[in-house]
Amino acid sequence: MLHRVAHRGYSAVAPENTLPALAAAARAGATFVEFDVRCTADGVPVVIHDRTVDRTTSGSGRVWDLRADEIATLDAGSWFGPGHAGLRVPTLAEALAVLQPTAAEILLEIKPPATLDEVKTVIATLAEFDLLDRTVVQSFEADVVRKARQLAPEVRRGLLLFRFDAETVELCRELGVTYCNPSVADVLTGPETMAALTELGVGVMPWTANDLTQWRPLVDAGVAGLITDYVGELSGWAAA
Repeated sequence: MLHRVAHRGYSAVAPENTLPALAAAARAGATFVEFDVRCTADGVPVVIHDRTVDRTTSGSGRVWDLRADEIATLDAGSWFGPGHAGLRVPTLAEALAVLQPTAAEILLEIKPPATLDEVKTVIATLAEFDLLDRTVVQSFEADVVRKARQLAPEVRRGLLLFRFDAETVELCRELGVTYCNPSVADVLTGPETMAALTELGVGVMPWTANDLTQWRPLVDAGVAGLITDYVGELSGWAAA
């Protein structure tokens, strides 16, 4: 089965990383809903991609410099369109409450910087919703993946990459990851690394597969799934 991974939720139809985007992803047939987590100044995990709130909210400043109650006042929808005005940046707990009743699994990216205590808070929140076994914790930072392994070795792990390199396969082996998620371009130009990861038993789910003409070549290259903004379209394509 090809995993259909909703990038920041169904971000083609609703503002990325908001509750409507997450809910829409599950309704559209996503097998994984991917989203990003950062911690606020007071240690609350919130669902947001950027280091700052500037691009996707009405506010400004770095996430880790703002308290959760300050972020909760920001409009996280108007940038996408007037019909989404008033949406808020969800906490991790709010996001999990939306996804828990669905069939979707969770691909949770912990954004750096992330201290051991912050990763512990993320893991504890997943446990509170009984979602540890439905979650893959991933990061571009190998040290964040190591922290997740230290705190919850039973939770599946993923390594995000900007590009394949000579250390990719050995690093995946050392981290004990279930998934290695590089760029689309790397999958299409790195058959040797793809073969080595397949031999290791590591699935590959590239980002961000928004060009439909690349879906067939990526599947033919042996990917386990596709991370895309267009998860509804991917679900329809995969079922055809």
